[in-house]
Amino acid sequence: MKRFFIVLMAAALMAPIATHAQEQERRLLTMEEAVLGTGVATQSRSYTWRDDSSAYTYVEGNTLKATSPKNGKTTDIITTERLAEITGLQLRSFPRFAWSEGNLVFNAGGNYIEVDIEEGKVAYKWATPREANTTALGGGRYAYTRDNNLYWVDAEGNEKAITNDTDPNFVSGQSVSRNEFGISGGIFPSPDGKKVAFYRKDESRVTDFPLLDITTRTGTLREIKYPMNGMPSEHVQLGIYDLATGSTVWAEVTDFTEERYLTNITWSPESDLIYIQVLDRLQKNMNLNAYLAKTGEIVRRLFSEHNEKYVEPQYPLVFLNDDPKRFIYATDNRDGFWNLYLGSVEGGEPQRLTKVDADVEYLCQTKTHIYYTSREVSPVDNHLCRVELRTGKMERLTVAEGVHSCSVSPDGKYFIDTYSSLNVPRVIELASTDGKKRTELFRAPHPAPDHNYLPVEMGTIKSADGEYDNHYALIRPIDFDPAKKYPVIVYVYGGPHTQLISNTFLGGTSRWEMYMAQRGYVVFVMDNRGTPYHGAAYEKETHRQLGQAEMADQVKGIEWLTSHPWVDAERIGVHGWSYGGFMTISLMTNYPDIYKVGVAGGPVIDWKWYEVMYGERYMENPEINPEGFEKTSLINKAADLKGDLLICQGAVDDVVVWQHCLNFIYECINNGVQLDFFTYPTHPHNVSGIDRVHLMHKVTNYFDLHLGNEPR
Repeated sequence: MKRFFIVLMAAALMAPIATHAQEQERRLLTMEEAVLGTGVATQSRSYTWRDDSSAYTYVEGNTLKATSPKNGKTTDIITTERLAEITGLQLRSFPRFAWSEGNLVFNAGGNYIEVDIEEGKVAYKWATPREANTTALGGGRYAYTRDNNLYWVDAEGNEKAITNDTDPNFVSGQSVSRNEFGISGGIFPSPDGKKVAFYRKDESRVTDFPLLDITTRTGTLREIKYPMNGMPSEHVQLGIYDLATGSTVWAEVTDFTEERYLTNITWSPESDLIYIQVLDRLQKNMNLNAYLAKTGEIVRRLFSEHNEKYVEPQYPLVFLNDDPKRFIYATDNRDGFWNLYLGSVEGGEPQRLTKVDADVEYLCQTKTHIYYTSREVSPVDNHLCRVELRTGKMERLTVAEGVHSCSVSPDGKYFIDTYSSLNVPRVIELASTDGKKRTELFRAPHPAPDHNYLPVEMGTIKSADGEYDNHYALIRPIDFDPAKKYPVIVYVYGGPHTQLISNTFLGGTSRWEMYMAQRGYVVFVMDNRGTPYHGAAYEKETHRQLGQAEMADQVKGIEWLTSHPWVDAERIGVHGWSYGGFMTISLMTNYPDIYKVGVAGGPVIDWKWYEVMYGERYMENPEINPEGFEKTSLINKAADLKGDLLICQGAVDDVVVWQHCLNFIYECINNGVQLDFFTYPTHPHNVSGIDRVHLMHKVTNYFDLHLGNEPR
């Protein structure tokens, strides 16, 4: 026993040494792994409900399987080999798929295919046109755009023109308003398959901006239409095309001026009406109107929205399956948060359905319930909830903390719950909506068990006005010693519609941020006022003065961070892209004593050079808000740049055009201020693919050069 005790004690004393040795053996991320995910991908599986039953389907090996959630019985549906035999295609693996009216739908070999599983035959198949925006119309028919015109193909393969504009300033069937207001496409088939609504925009008044294409022999200027803040914008119409007659009528929209926005196009279930959320150019007023699909005449205005800052419609109407006279409408303009409301086609003010002071988003519906996701637990968590239509009773269905992505079975009895949290990579569960059953289907392992991932700390810091909790993530450097001082990398975005910190694996931080911590930096990321999921007041705090509240909050974060003795306050760097690039230069020029090194990617420099739709929502225009444009312009701050700044940008950036960074560089030259600049000649707003490895090496090397990653 004595000998055993001595051996046990020796083993215990040696354990920390062995553990440390194992830690040392665990390797660090390479830049390729950090950027491209090579060798660190999480194992995964996806589950999809059949739309004609309550079975969930998934691919295992080369076989598509279906499992009944009620009794757990699993059956084989079809193999990859059989699918290839039916379609005549060479399939190396089972393709990504969806279900549509019982048919298996997928794209493969340049083809759109619907397979009738029961009959074992191809129901519909066509070669996907090289043109953009291909949209299925049902019955083997589809529509698409070629150049600037819209066409459709009937079930026999005959192509027919819907528009025939010869003026390139007129564009049909494509997205409008630069994809703002929830707009992501320009073709809207009616539920009965007899008509097609489509956007047509007139860009003849919009100014051109030249982009240089260096891939041609002598270089070519490619002109894009870019409506800058305060300048003429596109005029948008909604056409309604009858497939049988070949005739088009136009929605007779007369609200506001011609530069209004036609958003969130919604067909009525009977296909006789089209609903449009019509927004004025200044984005302070929205009218929900109904139009006759047959003539384009307005039927009625159901209700209106107004806000002195801005109204931002984001979601189409969703009609109740069992009551086509009522619909779900989403807004954050009525009760301070994105909530769901129940409206009537007869008009009148919609009634609040989700009575919770948190942002929610519609998911799906059954006969008795509306399902939605909600931030009611925390802005960084997202849970599945439902509300009973008859009683208004609300309940949360997901249990574990974290961000949940769920799909509900057609009968509403079960749901597939996919979630992760700070220290949980990914879990998929099957659960019953009555709360009585929950079964784990899949649990992902750590994505990189041999790569010495460091702990991520999450917490909150009060906003500069003391009213809100801003969420942060912190990664302490490798071999952390609290007696030493470390340089800091702050990653920032800070703008609308983007949340960096969430209760997902690693807190939402990226692998590059882990890469930097592994190389000796303290990494700090924080969301500020102006970002989503904290309510309308929090998000709209930045109106007319972008960057000001955001900077004040970021500085509060740095004050908290530098209160720790292991932070080197003399070596703080900041990096961000797009809005984050704007924030990077804003912080460096407004707080040069704090931020010593910065790398700004694709930065907005002056909001008068940014596009109308986004820019005017948050800043209005230079004529209305001259003080705001003067205060936020970084041209006026160029002379205040003291630290080391690198600007990176794609040479064919069509989002934040070169007008921004080149003017800032010119102003720095005029003031004798040194800075560094690097361009990616063939890339647009974001640098992607293998070239992104080069970019992040460039970013990292810049921080290493000017901050040094060795603790002091």
